[in-house]
Amino acid sequence: MKNLQLTFILLFSTVLTFASISIKEKQALIALHNSTNGEQWTKKWDLNADVTTWHGVSIKSGKVVALNLSFNNLNGTLPQEIGNLTALKEINFGFNKLSGKLPVSMSNLKHLISLELFLNKLEGTIPSFLGNLNNLEVLALYSNSFTGNIPVELTNLNNLKELQLGSNFLTGTIPTKMGSLSNLKKLSLIDNKLEGKIPVELTDLKNLEELILSENNLIGNIPLQFSKLNKLSTLMISDNNMVVDYATVVNDKSSVRNAIIKYNDTYVVERD
Repeated sequence: MKNLQLTFILLFSTVLTFASISIKEKQALIALHNSTNGEQWTKKWDLNADVTTWHGVSIKSGKVVALNLSFNNLNGTLPQEIGNLTALKEINFGFNKLSGKLPVSMSNLKHLISLELFLNKLEGTIPSFLGNLNNLEVLALYSNSFTGNIPVELTNLNNLKELQLGSNFLTGTIPTKMGSLSNLKKLSLIDNKLEGKIPVELTDLKNLEELILSENNLIGNIPLQFSKLNKLSTLMISDNNMVVDYATVVNDKSSVRNAIIKYNDTYVVERD
């Protein structure tokens, strides 16, 4: 009889391990729900039901690994407790009404691969701690109200493939160290208040497919070296204060090269 009871206890514990999450992680999800007006979400959570039934929550081996709550009418601020979801790999809170600053606790999310917070009302400077999330491949913060410079710490993200910071209120210059992001495929800084020249160091981005820098206060020409980027198929640098207003090219590698060479066939920039 004792052996039967022990077997049942072990079996029950195993089921709990794989079917649920820790109290700490559940409390973090509830904090997110409460701080973003969860009662008014488009797809609501039944807090009395099992977490596995909650919209947008992905669980693996008893840990929350992804949150996809885009287009869900989240309205409010992100709670500090979100940093307790340390196994998170993906966050997508795009197309909502999030406001305030990114909580410092997000620096705990070391396994994060994709952070998408676009089309919200987030503000303040882009936190430098994001540069410590070394597994990040996608960082999409466009269409918010971020201010200040682009943190140079973001250039530490060696796995980054997409950096989208457009439609904010960013100032200063494009960091030259951004040329070290060797895996970067998409760089979008459109519709900010960035100044200075386009760094020649960006021509080190051999995997770059999209360069989108329109609607800033950039000056000078685009260095001829960009014409050597064989994967570059989208170029948008119009509506700046550059010597010429370069044509916008989308998904056409040969046209990108022609657009660059047409106006500055001898403009080879020397590095500092």
